[in-house]
Amino acid sequence: MKVSWRVNLILVFFILFSAVLLGRLIYIQILQIDFYKALAQGLQNFPTETQPERGEIFLKNGEFLAINKNFSLVFAVPKKVTETEKTAKALSEILNLPESIVLEKLKKDTLYSPIKNKLTEEEVESIKKLNLSGIYLAEERLRYYPQETLASQLVGFVDKNNQGQYGLEYYYDEILNGTDLILTLDYNIQFKAEKLLKEAKENLDIESGQIIVIDPNSGKIIALANFPNFNPNQYQEYASNGSLGIFKNRATQDLFEPGSVFKPITFAAALEEGKITPQTTYIDKGMVEIGGWPIYNYAERVYGEQTMTNVLEKSINTGAVFVQSQLPHHIFLDYIEKFGIFESTGVDLQESFSENKEFKKGYEINFATASFGQGIEMTPIQLARAYCAIANGGKLVKPYLVEIEKGSEIPPSIISSKTASQLTAMIVSVVENGFGKAAKIPGYYIAGKTGTAQISFSALEIDKPGYSEKTIQTFVGFFPAFSPQFLILIKLDNPKTKTAEYSATPIFHDLAEYIIHYYQIPPDYE
Repeated sequence: MKVSWRVNLILVFFILFSAVLLGRLIYIQILQIDFYKALAQGLQNFPTETQPERGEIFLKNGEFLAINKNFSLVFAVPKKVTETEKTAKALSEILNLPESIVLEKLKKDTLYSPIKNKLTEEEVESIKKLNLSGIYLAEERLRYYPQETLASQLVGFVDKNNQGQYGLEYYYDEILNGTDLILTLDYNIQFKAEKLLKEAKENLDIESGQIIVIDPNSGKIIALANFPNFNPNQYQEYASNGSLGIFKNRATQDLFEPGSVFKPITFAAALEEGKITPQTTYIDKGMVEIGGWPIYNYAERVYGEQTMTNVLEKSINTGAVFVQSQLPHHIFLDYIEKFGIFESTGVDLQESFSENKEFKKGYEINFATASFGQGIEMTPIQLARAYCAIANGGKLVKPYLVEIEKGSEIPPSIISSKTASQLTAMIVSVVENGFGKAAKIPGYYIAGKTGTAQISFSALEIDKPGYSEKTIQTFVGFFPAFSPQFLILIKLDNPKTKTAEYSATPIFHDLAEYIIHYYQIPPDYE
């Protein structure tokens, strides 16, 4: 009897459990069928066995740059909505959306009509309290950028189809399919660089600007900053406003004529070929005529007899033309090519480069103006790479952002260590005695050069020959000069100052000084 009683009890429990399970199945498959069909139709962002979760992106010290995160969303099953107008009004108030837009979503002839994603906790709780008919909450896993605007052009974003767009998200789209990325980027230096660009907007009213900080020995990029930037969490807002240009990484994709900051490349060629020494002299008369075209110094200054070091210190245009004239055209062209100006750098980002076809036509005036960086174009990353070769003893390194296993490829030597050393000493003198004085940091030898270039009308998309009054002002420098660890490029687009001496150079100083203290770099002298 006792056994029979126990069997009956078990049977009762089994029947009750089966009834509960059956009721749940009926609820899911019949009463809530629209809800689950809608989920199946609308939520496609969860990884499957064949599609692993997208890898996350980290800065050098482990700070998150791009992660995956669960977000709440609200959607409607329109045919289940009983009081359409009332529901639209209530949701518009909670979600801060126009009532007309919500109403349109509620009237769609579809099973699944998304209303808003990435809800706040407050929005979720408010919707739950209303218990609106036909309105449902769910979760989806989306890309999230916790640093918001920091390094935005560098990281890019993932679109609604889980495809990388722009920046690292685009370049490493396939590798990120299940693999994390660890960057060479230093959060603190990146933050400081972006802050300096924002201040340049406030103080100099720049239209835009870029900063690159790179290890000249390895090509490792430590910071790559753009202004203005954007919040990749809200990329759709920029796209819908037609502001697609803000996604472009101008440090790797914007071509520009660099101006006098290019002069050390011209001097490198002549030094390497034995055509000049730092002490070679020439007589500056303030103007030189090439094929009937006059070329003047800045502000039409006349300097008289000057050494080659003086030419760089005072950024004398006619001096650069003199140096270029010592080289056959094909030799000058060959060195520009060796410095990587006619090719992509290989950086792991979308980039542009120019073949400089107009310059290569071989006209005497083109070679003369190219000697001081006008009539020849490149990107900021190309210019930074070229300067790395001066800083590191003559090797053309490949800039990079992601610490992926590298082969044993040795960068090519494009100039001798002797030439690099001579040129370094000459541009140290630019900072000590010339137009680069604002970059000087007591106790440290800084090598660097200024550049102020007029912007051509064609670059401004104006159908007109010649150059506008707008300028690009640049400073490139490295330190400690004779054993460099860091190279910085500062590029400012149309600041409200006359030359880079008063704009880009002080910004270089502030960032270099910050890095010196941050890394506790010992001084070169007391």
